[in-house]
Amino acid sequence: MIATESLSKRFPRVTALDRLSVDIGPGVTGLVGANGAGKSTLIKILLGLSPATEGRAAVLGLDVATEGPAIRERVGYMPEHDCLPPDVSATEFVVHMARMSGLPPTAARERTADTLRHVGLYEERYRPIGGYSTGMKQRVKLAQALVHDPQLVFLDEPTNGLDPVGRDEMLGLIRRIHTDFGISVLVTSHLLGELERTCDHVVVVDGGKLLRSSSTTDFTQQTTTLAVEVTDSDEHPDGTAALRAALAARGIATDAGSGLPGAGHIVLLTADDEETYDLVRDVVTELDLGLIRMEQRRHHIAEVFHDDPGTHPAAPDDQQRKEAVRDGH
Repeated sequence: MIATESLSKRFPRVTALDRLSVDIGPGVTGLVGANGAGKSTLIKILLGLSPATEGRAAVLGLDVATEGPAIRERVGYMPEHDCLPPDVSATEFVVHMARMSGLPPTAARERTADTLRHVGLYEERYRPIGGYSTGMKQRVKLAQALVHDPQLVFLDEPTNGLDPVGRDEMLGLIRRIHTDFGISVLVTSHLLGELERTCDHVVVVDGGKLLRSSSTTDFTQQTTTLAVEVTDSDEHPDGTAALRAALAARGIATDAGSGLPGAGHIVLLTADDEETYDLVRDVVTELDLGLIRMEQRRHHIAEVFHDDPGTHPAAPDDQQRKEAVRDGH
């Protein structure tokens, strides 16, 4: 769907993209990085709206340097910033954008009604956009990106300004764009957890450079850390402490990786083989505790920004950007 080769974009005082080479296939792909990492710049280049300083890029097999109009006919774009006219209704605006994309009047109206229904704005479609909430405005921007039935959509920070419920609803809509309509998606975000739940593939950029590009399952692969959560019993009012002590007596160190989120009431240990699972099960039974869950921990996308050069290909000289991404997460 997208291919770049040594793509660079330099401004007088900053390099937004630095020899970026990446291939992006069909599906839902997340483009993640801190503010200033080069995400929006890359999208503008891919749309043919901003020329690259050097390198090449193609979208749907079309050269961004010479075939920008053809790309924009086949691609939808949801910009990050609020850019909607306040005095017109969602229907008027989306019909206008459909007509701008080349649809005849009747088809534009039909497609607009279908698209606004899909994004959950059908009942409010005749109200002026200026009276919409932030979540509704984001849905209008999504609708205009989809109305001309593109092969690919670029969604720039689509969950910006949304509350947790609105964010979950927007992520669900993004997922359905591909599953229900077969439209591929490139979605940018600095909230790493969103991409873990939504995307098939994740591209991580930092300072305009590619840190990593791989499937979400590769990012979130299982670790050897086993998390065990138990209930208390009459004999052991602190079941977690009793389990730790019993495992220690059998030579198993606990709380491996205790810095992970949610480790406070969970016993963490390293499980390299099935015998460890059997031992934990037997100890829980002997103590007459209830076993709530026993599962392997998974990596998080955020770990690609951690300073562990032996595990993750993070650039050690970009510490400030890493911290900004972690704060955003």
